[in-house]
Amino acid sequence: MAEYHLTTPISEEDARKLKAGDVVYVTGEHVYTARDEAHERALEMYGRGEKPPVEFEGSVVYHVGPVAQKRDGKWYIVSAGPTTSIRMELFEDEFLKKYKPRIIIGKGGMGPKTLAALEEVGAVYCSFTGGCGALASQGLKEVRAYEWQDLGMPEALWVITAEEFGPLLVTMDSHGRSLHDEMDEKVEAKRKAIYAKLGIQQ
Repeated sequence: MAEYHLTTPISEEDARKLKAGDVVYVTGEHVYTARDEAHERALEMYGRGEKPPVEFEGSVVYHVGPVAQKRDGKWYIVSAGPTTSIRMELFEDEFLKKYKPRIIIGKGGMGPKTLAALEEVGAVYCSFTGGCGALASQGLKEVRAYEWQDLGMPEALWVITAEEFGPLLVTMDSHGRSLHDEMDEKVEAKRKAIYAKLGIQQ
């Protein structure tokens, strides 16, 4: 396991250096929040030949519906716990291929289509601990823009400057490894062993 401190925009070369089990901290201006509706809108725009309001290539995309407050005319992120990433499995592989972000952040892992796309484009999926929204917000230092407000606060595209945002654990890398799949396999093997010991037909 290694620890990396990366600054956006992140190159494909740097993303491919990351291996499952590594820890990452992110700093920079290319950090965006995006859930289901933001992914869908970005892909629709791509299909129409339109450009979204941000540059996704080399960016960090966080699966989160942040809680933000406006004070003295400026937005602040007060809580940013990750949402369940498998909801984005429908979109993530095409999003990765078309826009080439280098780090996807969420919780719970993603499926085989996303894993294949990570390997193809040179990107990783990182897990951030659920239930730690206030901790996450400490690394999201500045809201630079609040795009697609018509989608509502949780689904909108928030444009954020991060400072040492993490720790992020690489759980799916660009070399075809998924710690989520490995854990599922271990759990299934344990389950079978316990059933066999108890004489339960499977």
